Amino acid sequence: MSGIVLDSSIDISLPEWLQKCFNSPSAEGAEPRNDQRTAETVLIRRAFQFAYQLHKGQYRKSGEPYICHPIAVAGLLRDLGGSAAMIAAGFLHDVVEDTDVTIEEIEQHFGVEVRRLVEGVTKLSKLNFKTKTENQAENFRRMFLAMAQDIRVIVVKLADRLHNMRTLEHLPDEKRRRIALETREIFAPLANRLGIWWMKSELEDLAFKYLEGEAYQQIVQYVSETKTSRQQRLAQSTEILSQRLQQASIAYLDISGRSKHLYSIYQKMLLSHKDSQEVYDVAALRIIVKTNEECYRALAVVHDVFRPIPGKFKDYIGLPKPNLYQSLHTSVIGPDGRPLELQIRTLVMHHVSEYGIAAHWKYKETGGIANTKPSAVNEKFTWLRQLLEWQSDLKDAQEYLESIKDNLFEDDVYVFTPKGDLVALNPGSTTVDFAYRIHTEVGNHCARARVNGRIVPLSTRLQNGDIVEIITQKNSHPSLDWLNFVRTSAAKNRIKQWYKQSRREENVARGRELLEKELGKTGVESWLQSEQMQTVVQQCNYQSLEDLLAALGYGEITLNLVLSRWREVVKAQQPIAILPPTLSKKNPTPKALPDAISGFSDSPMVGVEGLEYHLAKCCHPLPGEPIIGVVTRSKGISIHRQCCHHLANVKCTHLVPVSWNTTVVDDNTHIETYPVDVQIEALDRVGVLKDILSRLSDQGINVRHANVKTAIGQPALIDLGIDIRDRAQLEQIFSKIKKLSDIISIRRVGQTDE
Repeated sequence: MSGIVLDSSIDISLPEWLQKCFNSPSAEGAEPRNDQRTAETVLIRRAFQFAYQLHKGQYRKSGEPYICHPIAVAGLLRDLGGSAAMIAAGFLHDVVEDTDVTIEEIEQHFGVEVRRLVEGVTKLSKLNFKTKTENQAENFRRMFLAMAQDIRVIVVKLADRLHNMRTLEHLPDEKRRRIALETREIFAPLANRLGIWWMKSELEDLAFKYLEGEAYQQIVQYVSETKTSRQQRLAQSTEILSQRLQQASIAYLDISGRSKHLYSIYQKMLLSHKDSQEVYDVAALRIIVKTNEECYRALAVVHDVFRPIPGKFKDYIGLPKPNLYQSLHTSVIGPDGRPLELQIRTLVMHHVSEYGIAAHWKYKETGGIANTKPSAVNEKFTWLRQLLEWQSDLKDAQEYLESIKDNLFEDDVYVFTPKGDLVALNPGSTTVDFAYRIHTEVGNHCARARVNGRIVPLSTRLQNGDIVEIITQKNSHPSLDWLNFVRTSAAKNRIKQWYKQSRREENVARGRELLEKELGKTGVESWLQSEQMQTVVQQCNYQSLEDLLAALGYGEITLNLVLSRWREVVKAQQPIAILPPTLSKKNPTPKALPDAISGFSDSPMVGVEGLEYHLAKCCHPLPGEPIIGVVTRSKGISIHRQCCHHLANVKCTHLVPVSWNTTVVDDNTHIETYPVDVQIEALDRVGVLKDILSRLSDQGINVRHANVKTAIGQPALIDLGIDIRDRAQLEQIFSKIKKLSDIISIRRVGQTDE
C-alpha cells in the first residue's frame, strides 16, 4: 500500500474508506491536484500515518493495537459528515496525552485548526466528573468553554467516548461502572442537546448494560423473544397505512418500523411500575414525507385508521425542541389492540433528528439543510451561551451545577408572548422567570402578570401553551422573596445583581443578620474581626469583609459556603474553643474550657471536654449534622441540631459552639449509634412493615420500637425508633426504603428540615 507500510506483526485491517485515501491519485507519487478534495484526502492520510507511527507498540486493554481506537473514532466522525480537520483530529486525539508529541508539533504538521481540535479534546480528557462539588463545577466550566470556542471539540469527544463504551468490557468492574455513570449523566445528555439522537441512544444503552446489568439482560431477552411477533405487527400496520396514504394522495418517501432503544424501555418500566412483559409499546413506526403540510395530512390519516391515545400527541414541528428536533409524535391503538408509537417527519427533519448539529455538515451538499436560516442554527446553542454567561456570575458551585442540570438535562416548557412569539423556559418556571427571559428591565420592573388573560400571582408555575403578559410599573423593583420561587438561574442571577447594585448597605446588614441568626449576636462581632474570617474572605474571592457580607445579603454566596470555609480554616489552625459564661449566680465569671482540646480526645464531641452534656431528645442530632450546645441549669449542656425549632426561644448567651469530633466519629473501631425516630406513610397492605424491617435488617440497623396506625381508606402510618451511626447512614436508609413501591413518604419525627 502506497505511502505507509503496516507492521506485519500488527493484525489490523483498514476500513474501506481509509484504504481509498491511500489509493487516490495523490498517493501514487504524482503531483497532487489543486483542489479541495485532494487536499482533504492528503490531510487525512498524513494524520493516520502520524498516529500509526506514534502509537506503534501501544495496546489497549483488549489486547488489540491501540491504533484501532483512533481509526474507529475517525470513522465515526466521517460518518457524521465531519470535515477533514475533524477526521484528522480523530486520528490524533490521543497522541499529545499518550506520546511525547507536543501540541505545538501538531500545529506545525497539521495546521492551527487541527491543533485547536486536538488541544480541546486533550483538555476534556483530563476532566474528572465524579469529584467534589467545586471541582466538578470547574470541570463543567472548562468543558463548556471549550465547546463555545469550537463546538466540534465535543463532537470529537463524543465519538471518542462512544468507541470506548463499545469496548468497555475489557476494563475492571469498578472502572466500568464509573465510566458508564459518567457517560449517562454527562455525555448522553450532551449528545441529546446537540441533536445526535442515535449516539445519545447508544450511549444510554451501553451505560445501562454496565449499571443495571440484570435489568438490561431481561429487556434484551424480552425484545429478542418478541422480535418475530413485533415485526409481524409492524408489517401489518405498515401495509394498512401505506394503502390509506396512497388513497389520500400523500406521496410518502418511507414507512419503517423500529424497536425503541433498551434504556427508554427501562425508563418506561420504572415510570409505569411495570415489568418488561407489561410494556407493550416497545415498537414504533416512522413515516417520512416530503413537506410539512403532508406531515399533518399523514397525521390525519393515522388518526382516522387507528384510535389515538388521549394525551399522547406532541407537535415538535410547530414547537421544535431546543436542539431543533422536529417531528409529529402520536400513540395509537394498533390493529392487534396494542399501543403503537408513530413519528411523522420530512426527510430534512429526519436528517436533523439522526445527526443533529452534524446534519449541517453531512448533508450540506444536498440542499435542504444547508438552506436552514442562520438564526435557526444559532438557536441550537442558546443553552450553551446561557451557561457561559453564568460562569462568572454564579460563584457558588452547587448553584452552578443546578443551573447546568436545569439547562442541559431537562426538557423545556414552551409559552407564548401576547404577540405569539415562542419562549422556551425550564420546567417549573414562573411568570418572573418569563419576565427576565424577555428583558432584564422587564423583570426588574415586573409588578403583575396575566396568564391566559387572568391576573395570577407572580409565583405561578407556567405550563406548555400558556400565553403570558407582564405588567410593569416604573417604581416596581425585585423582591428577595422572588428567589424562593424563580426556577431559572438567569432570573436568580439578575435579581441578585439588582440588589448588589442598588441596596449595598441593606445587603451588608442582611448578611450580618444571617450570621447573627446562625451564630448568635454575642460572638458575631469578634468572630467577624478574627484572622480566620479574613482568610475566609480571601478564599471566597472578595476584597473586603463588607463585600462578603453584601454578597451574603443578596444571595450571591450562601451561608453554608461561608460557614464551611470558616470551619475549614478553623480546623486547619486547630484553635482552642472558649465557652461563653454560664449564667449562674454562684459563678458570675466566664469559665474556660480545659486544655484537653489541644490533645487527642476520645469524646465524640468537641467543645464540651470535661463538662456534663447530653443529646437533646427533641431533635436527636447525628454525626455529620451542624450542632450547637445549650447551657441548662441542672443537666449540663444539651446538644441540639442547629435547625431545631426549640432554639428559637434560647437566649444567645446560653449557646455554646460545639462540633462532632471527626477523629472519633470516623474511626471504624469506635462505632457508636444514636437514636432516631422516623415516621413512614405507606399504602396499607399486608406485609408492608415486614418489607421495611427487612430492608433495615439488611443494613444492620437495630429497631428499638415499631408501631403501625391504620384507618379504613387511609394510608398506614408507621412509627419506628432506630439506632443510626451518622447522617450519611440515615440518608442511605431513607433511600433504600423510598425504593419500595408502596412507600408514600418518610421523615424524621420532630424536624423542620426533613
